[in-house]
Formats: sequence, structure tokens, C-alpha cells
Amino acid sequence: MRTLIALILLGALVACTKPAAPQPPTTEETKPEGLAAIPPADRTQYPNFHNLKDWKNPYLVIREDGIGFVDSANSEVRILKPDDVIPVLTALPDTAWPYGLVVMVGQVDPPNPTEETKAQLRKNRGLLMGTLKESKVQVYEAP
Repeated sequence: MRTLIALILLGALVACTKPAAPQPPTTEETKPEGLAAIPPADRTQYPNFHNLKDWKNPYLVIREDGIGFVDSANSEVRILKPDDVIPVLTALPDTAWPYGLVVMVGQVDPPNPTEETKAQLRKNRGLLMGTLKESKVQVYEAP
């Protein structure tokens, strides 16, 4: 008899428990940050330019001594280490990317370069291109 009463009470307890309410979907989506927040490159937005000053997205120059970040607003060039390129690009405001996630890349070719200079330029180019590809940044080669 005790077993029967225990089973009835256990059945009633199980029947009275309500299932967990499903979680409502969150209305806030996680917004991408940094370079992931920049839309993909849009070639239709690139200017038909005759002058490099017409380019509005970031402009990088491969140099023997590093990577030049061209600040067209000030006509200045900051020399960066290849590892510093992505943090500098990430720190730029959204307005610096009117063509989407693309940078123009050029190269300084010194007159009469030595084999060592050529090797350093190739190394810096490889490091830069690998870094940009890894970060999904498109490259537009300077004319």
C-alpha cells in the first residue's frame, strides 16, 4: 500500500512540473567589429583615376624599410612593421572605407637597387600580402 501511495505521489509530482519555457530569440545580433564590420570590396565604386590622390581607401606602399601607410589628408607616410598594418587599418573610422574592404598597394622601387634591397622588398611584399589575405582585405595594385 505504501508503494502504491508513493507511486501516485511521484506521478502527481511529475505531472505538475511544467516544462522549461523556451528562450525567446534575442533581438540583438552580435555586430561584427574591426575589419569584419567593413562591407566587402565593391569594384564598381573604384574611381577611374589618373591621379593616386583620387583613391579614398587606405593606401599602402611596400618599402625596403617597412610598409608605408599613406595619409592622404596630411600627405604623410607612416612607416609600419608588417605586423602593425592590421591594427592600424582596424583603428581607421568606417568613413575611411568608401569602396569596401580594399586597400591600394604600391611599391617603391629605388634606383639601382642591390640584391639585398630587392630581397627585402620581396620579403616585405610577401609579409604584407599574406597579412592582408589572412584578414580578408582585398588588394588593388597601384597603377
